[in-house]
Amino acid sequence: MARAIWKGTISFGLVNVPVELYPASQSQTLSFTMLDKRDFSPVGYKRYNKTTGGEVPWNDIVKGYEYEKDQYVVMSDEDFRRANAQQAKSVEISTFVDARSIPPQYFETPYYLVPGERGQKVYALLRETMRETGKVGVGQVVIRTTHHLAAVVPVGPALMMITLRYADEIRPQKEFDFPPESLKSAGVTPKELDLAKRLIDDMAGDWDPNAFEDTYNEDLMARIEDKIKRGETHLLTKPEAEAGEGRSAQVIDLMELLKRSIDKTSERAPARKRSAKSSEAANEEEATPAEEARPPAAARARKVTTASKAAAAERKPATKRKRA
Repeated sequence: MARAIWKGTISFGLVNVPVELYPASQSQTLSFTMLDKRDFSPVGYKRYNKTTGGEVPWNDIVKGYEYEKDQYVVMSDEDFRRANAQQAKSVEISTFVDARSIPPQYFETPYYLVPGERGQKVYALLRETMRETGKVGVGQVVIRTTHHLAAVVPVGPALMMITLRYADEIRPQKEFDFPPESLKSAGVTPKELDLAKRLIDDMAGDWDPNAFEDTYNEDLMARIEDKIKRGETHLLTKPEAEAGEGRSAQVIDLMELLKRSIDKTSERAPARKRSAKSSEAANEEEATPAEEARPPAAARARKVTTASKAAAAERKPATKRKRA
């Protein structure tokens, strides 16, 4: 089990829930070592004193803020805590908002909030009240040395804390060149819009995270094993020469592409519908009372279709992903 990275409380009004904070995500990326390409020896980095040039051990390193040129004020962990003692030990919920009212660009990192021994009842009360009212709590908290805006969200039996970006951390859209919101001004015809709607409708489905797999690590491992078999462990692969004129320079018949896309998805539709019906039947047979009480959208989550599983199996290399 992962280690708690923070201990404190969730506070709303005069009510406090003792909790521990655990990471909810884990990296599955492969680990690579930096090498010197001249002899392929591992490269290391040293922390050194810029005045003496001597190496500095971790135990002798402290944080400092440069308030004038070459003048620093030293900050300890206690200084960071005292800067806002309350938020350093509590997720302070200041408001409850509609669960769907937070735009996706504000969401950042998910964590599990696990109740302490004496907080089970209040934890369950907060979780179920938010679930029934369709609200999520929004507040602020200091974790280690960083101040976070965060949302407290009921997810199944858990309360999750998802850190949010502050408004000034989102780049203004005016910095970029987007097509006009008017379809006419963007040069989109009504026929193209109708075809695009048909295509999206044919491709529509319920959200099922299990339908998607990160196969890139497996692809990388297949590439690594292939280089080992070929005896190319010290060969730096060079980029292939770029082909001639790219697709972006070609004239694209958008109507034709949309029609062909609709035809392609229509061919797969019968298999997709059959798989969806069998999955729904299986779900109904296995549903527990707790699952039946959940909102319909969660109970209707679609399983991976037989066709997509077969396609994924054909694409996958034999090597299994090595988990970190």
